[in-house]
Amino acid sequence: MNPTPNPAPQDTEAPPSTGFKGVLDRYFQVSARRSNFAREIRGGLATFFAMAYIIVLNPLILGTAEDMNGDVLGGVRVAAVTSLVAGALTILMGVVGRYPFALAAGMGLNAVVAYTLAPQMTWADAMGLVVLEGLILLVLVLTGFRSAVFRAIPPGLKTAIAVGLGLFLALVGFVNAGFIRRVPDAAGSTVPVQLGEGGLSGWPILVFVVGLLLTVILMVRKVKGALLIGIIASTVFAIAVEALVGVGPMVDAEGDYNPTGWALAPPVVPDSVGAVVQPPDFSLIGQFNLFGSFEHVGVIAAILLMFTLLLADFFDTMGTMVGVAGQADLLAEDGDLPGARNVLVVDSLAAAAGGAASASSATVYAESAAGAGEGARTGFASVVTGVLFLVATLFSPLVTLVPFEAATPVLIVVGFLMMTQVTKIDFSDYGVAIPAFLTIVIMPFSFSIANGIGAGFVSYAVVRIAQGRAREIHPLMWIIAAAFLAYFALDPIRALLGV
Repeated sequence: MNPTPNPAPQDTEAPPSTGFKGVLDRYFQVSARRSNFAREIRGGLATFFAMAYIIVLNPLILGTAEDMNGDVLGGVRVAAVTSLVAGALTILMGVVGRYPFALAAGMGLNAVVAYTLAPQMTWADAMGLVVLEGLILLVLVLTGFRSAVFRAIPPGLKTAIAVGLGLFLALVGFVNAGFIRRVPDAAGSTVPVQLGEGGLSGWPILVFVVGLLLTVILMVRKVKGALLIGIIASTVFAIAVEALVGVGPMVDAEGDYNPTGWALAPPVVPDSVGAVVQPPDFSLIGQFNLFGSFEHVGVIAAILLMFTLLLADFFDTMGTMVGVAGQADLLAEDGDLPGARNVLVVDSLAAAAGGAASASSATVYAESAAGAGEGARTGFASVVTGVLFLVATLFSPLVTLVPFEAATPVLIVVGFLMMTQVTKIDFSDYGVAIPAFLTIVIMPFSFSIANGIGAGFVSYAVVRIAQGRAREIHPLMWIIAAAFLAYFALDPIRALLGV
């Protein structure tokens, strides 16, 4: 039984009863969730533009790193498979999971593959380990373990995960836009981050600020499509700025640093059809060796590396799923997500597919909250997002027209919307309130969804024991807390085992 969503916005229309549109409406439960196709399409567009940066960023991470033999995957090939996997699996999520969740190569997970796995083995071996991780996740779903874990989490912690995810998204937005930056180590400061380069300067920052203010104004004025309009208007402004001023990238081809440049590629309109349409290179598909990592680093080391990927992927997805579904008011009263099993099956397949295509493990994206903020409530929005990713395999230069600075204001606004759920947490019960607080703050502070969830689970067990209420802890929560303790102590464990 589906939970009752929030009251529908002003643009709700009568549900179609006949024809193909009626079939789609009933299959995706568009009207049942008090949505409509116009809002689902806007939501799908908003999600795509909020996460399209992965088409550029994943190749910068995976495409340039070297494996143990000095081989590189190449940016062009990684960009093609990144778009392909994101498109195909997001469509599958829409059709099978029927929720507005989009998937792509997981940030953080791709860095582990590029900078931890690849230097110790070949690319094929590293991607084989990713495929294995996805298959194990699939087994955990099919046996019911992953869904059981989801149900074992106390409602207060589920809410805290959603709130922490909102703050995480906001921080991602501020950092990607260059509004918040790391203080250089040479400064010798105890403060890790600062406002810009010690202050706000540069045209890209202005684009971000104008985009944020415009999006906020549109939101409070209840303008239909506020988030999507904000992205488009900010992009047009960014293109005009680059055309008039010629800001250039933050890091150019020679590696020179320009602190007031665009975070990724400058938003420049291609000057020819050939510069817009490029045939994709899918030659990386199938280039994986399932058990090669065990030969290069040994069985114990390979298992520990896979455990790192597995735990991060397992709980990143769970946290994102809870957060986005909570934002869309699709959770049941007990905090569970109806039909979560189908969502988790697709997510597990996405992890394996990402490895099989050398795009790294694909997972549910927190930026899906941009679509939920636009009003998306069903898998039809995911189909829209997925189709756009498939189109992007041919038109990747057009995707780069949307700079970080134009897309990230949406993440700030969505972070606010997700933060409003904090009122559902019972702060009078310290047994839930303290773990919830740690979940909320550690998630953005450590820049990791899994770290925040782990801190919350471990502290929940500790506080309940201190309260003399250990019997209230679900048996699975003991297992999860123990797993996270091992996760946090991986380096000492590796040192102890000599791997």
